[in-house]
Amino acid sequence: MKKLGEHAVVIGAGIGGLLAARVLSDFYTRVTVLERDAFPAADTPRKGVPQGRHTHGLLARGSAIFEDFFPGYNTEVVAQSGGLIGDVAGDVIWIGRNVRLANGTSDLSGLLASRPVLEGHLRRRLLGLPNVHAMENCAVRGLVTGPACRSVTGVRACVEGKPDETIAADLVVDATGRGSSSAAWLEDLGYPAPADEKVEIGISYMTRTYRRRPTDLDGKHGIVVAASAPNWRNGVMLAQENETWIVSAGGYLGDDAPHNDEGFLAYLATLPTMEIHDVVARAEPLTDYRRYRHVSSLRRRYERLARFPENYLVFGDAICSFNPVYGQGMTVAAEEALTLHRCLCAGSANLARRFFGAAAKIVDIPWDIAVGNDLRHPRVKGARPPMMRFINWYIGKLHLAATRDSTLTTAFLKVVNLTMPPSSLLSAAIVRRVWQGNRPPALFIPSPAIDETRRNSASS
Repeated sequence: MKKLGEHAVVIGAGIGGLLAARVLSDFYTRVTVLERDAFPAADTPRKGVPQGRHTHGLLARGSAIFEDFFPGYNTEVVAQSGGLIGDVAGDVIWIGRNVRLANGTSDLSGLLASRPVLEGHLRRRLLGLPNVHAMENCAVRGLVTGPACRSVTGVRACVEGKPDETIAADLVVDATGRGSSSAAWLEDLGYPAPADEKVEIGISYMTRTYRRRPTDLDGKHGIVVAASAPNWRNGVMLAQENETWIVSAGGYLGDDAPHNDEGFLAYLATLPTMEIHDVVARAEPLTDYRRYRHVSSLRRRYERLARFPENYLVFGDAICSFNPVYGQGMTVAAEEALTLHRCLCAGSANLARRFFGAAAKIVDIPWDIAVGNDLRHPRVKGARPPMMRFINWYIGKLHLAATRDSTLTTAFLKVVNLTMPPSSLLSAAIVRRVWQGNRPPALFIPSPAIDETRRNSASS
């Protein structure tokens, strides 16, 4: 690769920052990652990743991109940490619109492991590159600029216990996540802040880790329950390293799951399947309960800015943070890393304009998926144009047909895993299968594995 400069700086060592630094290592002589946390000695949660104690899984598209950037990454997570690689359509139970989708064999290969394990392996692989290093306990105070603030020339930073210093760089990338200071820094330099798009969802979920037994879920790797009427509660149970389950359940707009055994089990019993409840009821708990709250999905429209300093980019969750229940964040960051690589292959001229424009197209699809589905909830505020209402109606019909048609399940999950665009679900072949699956005497299946006696007993 052609070198574009001597030194690049990435602010933030989360998944997005690590992927951005991997790309920059191909184009800059040195890459420095600045992280306000200290890296844990083992793959354990850290303060700067508040969602790190909660359920994670790497979508099929993200898993493939991680593998491209770090060959052998997926098998390394399995061999060294006990993660699991599985068929997303065959090894996981999917329940949406209160029905269970038929399992089938697919080419969708996902990676299951805890967030600390996924990040820890990524970080070690990155820092194993000869031209990449990290500065821990390093707080970035602001940007350093050249004449007339036209370009960023570095950052002002402070390593804990030491005075502030200026770190010069030919390119600075902000990968500090949702709490990014970029908007404020830009205003300090005389640039406009990006416009925000926000959808208030008030998602809250409770998480606990349990011992996993080989017979649980008949050997499946997990179960995902998407929120739907009448109670709009979601639940997920995924296999993790060290023979464990991680279980999360919650709802919208203040519908919190309790943090005690009786209340949590009763909450799980209100999901449209008793399968998570039944595993949890007999499983050995390994952690305390912990809660995570996500007030709103937030998108910052950097691609619409008419003025932006040279040699500076914003990346990953600092551009857009989604409702986390859809598990899109890591994969979107991976897609942005691929886009950044393509942009740098074309040189550094007009880099921000080219990158933000391309990143916006990447974000459009998962944003529309997440926001469109969240707006099915009648109390979530936002515009519901006719096309969105049609798509939501059509996906409901697709789910009904997919209870007996694994081809439709796989087609839907390819969109969920960001390997195919949503338009693929409107192809003639898929529409025909949806129509056939909804023809009489097709039966409406209100929910899988429902047993009212057990449900009432569990909640009484």
